[in-house]
Amino acid sequence: MDIRLDAISHSYGDTEVLRDISLDIPTGRVVCLVGPSGCGKSTLLRLIGGLERATKGHILQLGTPPEGCLNPLTYVFQDFALLPWRSVWGNISLVLEDHGIKGAHANAIIADVLARTRLSDFSHALPRQLSGGMKQRVAIARALAVKPAVMLMDEPLSALDSQTRELLMDDLVSLWTRQPFTAVYVTHNLAEAVRLGHRIVVLSRRPGEIRDIVEIDRPLEGRGHGDRALEDTQRHLWDLMRDEARAADEELLDV
Repeated sequence: MDIRLDAISHSYGDTEVLRDISLDIPTGRVVCLVGPSGCGKSTLLRLIGGLERATKGHILQLGTPPEGCLNPLTYVFQDFALLPWRSVWGNISLVLEDHGIKGAHANAIIADVLARTRLSDFSHALPRQLSGGMKQRVAIARALAVKPAVMLMDEPLSALDSQTRELLMDDLVSLWTRQPFTAVYVTHNLAEAVRLGHRIVVLSRRPGEIRDIVEIDRPLEGRGHGDRALEDTQRHLWDLMRDEARAADEELLDV
């Protein structure tokens, strides 16, 4: 299922947050949204997910969700959003219970996503027993359990330390390589964007407009540190953002 944004604009009262955003999110690709603080990245994600309705424009879902899809649009949050009194298995089971899926059918789905996220040995652990990286892997497994058409990922690695973030990026690449998924991925981290994104959308300072769309036509599993082409792409992204990022930071400090 593809997503198409057609001339999306959005305002909160007199504050214009997004202006004239047109964008295609193709099936099986990771589209990263980057830009200065306050440019409307997370707002755009909420609009795509249907949590808010755009002031102007249309968001279209083209084609059909994958077979067995329970939630076409599924979030992965920065703060994991795990229930502390439920085990790893129980947190994943919850999203299936909402759809009336129980017993052997649920067990098969949960076992599959635990294996795909390398969590099988931790199925009975509680969230308080897990590291931050493992908690986020549980959140990703929970999202995969509903077989989403599109995963909406709002800075999913920003709360993690740098080493854990690197490991989670490797995990996401491995997951996508084994079974490609579609994602809209919001991040402030340009290294994440060039490591994980097939298409990187650079938004301007508020009101957010598309300044550039950078395509990276390289296999995810072939990207790594010391890659000159990726480093050049990251510098290009920063050159686009630097002045506006500084201005946005100074605006926020004045508030």
